[in-house]
Amino acid sequence: MGFVDPRTDFGFKRIFASERSKPILRSLLNAIIYDDEPRITDLEIIDPYQNPTIYDLKQSILDVKAVLDNETIVIIEMQILPVEAFAERVIYNTAKAYVNQLQRGQGYMSLKPVISLTITDFVLFADTEHPISRYQLLEPGTDRRCSDHLEVIFAELPKISKLPEQLAKRSDRWLYFIQQAGKLDEIPTFLLDTDFDAAFEIANESQLSRPELELSEKQRMNLLDEQGRLSYAIKEGLKQGLEQGLSRA
Repeated sequence: MGFVDPRTDFGFKRIFASERSKPILRSLLNAIIYDDEPRITDLEIIDPYQNPTIYDLKQSILDVKAVLDNETIVIIEMQILPVEAFAERVIYNTAKAYVNQLQRGQGYMSLKPVISLTITDFVLFADTEHPISRYQLLEPGTDRRCSDHLEVIFAELPKISKLPEQLAKRSDRWLYFIQQAGKLDEIPTFLLDTDFDAAFEIANESQLSRPELELSEKQRMNLLDEQGRLSYAIKEGLKQGLEQGLSRA
């Protein structure tokens, strides 16, 4: 038994953005945004994922958009590879989603809060070991909040432990699922509950049609190729830097 990789566009949207994904997405967002408090009781997935057309896809940015029962807009993105000015891009997209709410003639009272949840398959903030970082509009020194209408959250997959005894928080287990599900042959015992069972059922490759299975495998290979190219570029850069340093010695 194998599972689609949630880090690919096909896997991520199949698991978290299809019509039957609402309980799964609700569990993920409650765990990460609200520290596992059941604050979200319902949500609407905007433009829910349908059965895909078969096409070649090398996207590294995956996104899902939902509106919570309190009208908060949540943008969930996954970034596979590091890019320059990535944090600034996230802030820009969050602000753009906030601004684009207003139609002509509407007042600012019509604006709803926007939360951006960005999951990265690389370390974004090397100065902290915490996998989840959150940023709000606060006054330095007093932490007095200016507004609760904008919040940016980052979750870094490489900082998640692979040891079950170190995955006590539900948010950690969800990040483990996203990082590791595509490499598993069976469901780990520490991920046996209703929400994870539902996620693994949707991710089960035995549920896929042949075209879907081919697309899943193609995107998995694209992911490995992109990571390989990045690793090669880093090694070549280090090699050239070392050679230049030795030539100047």
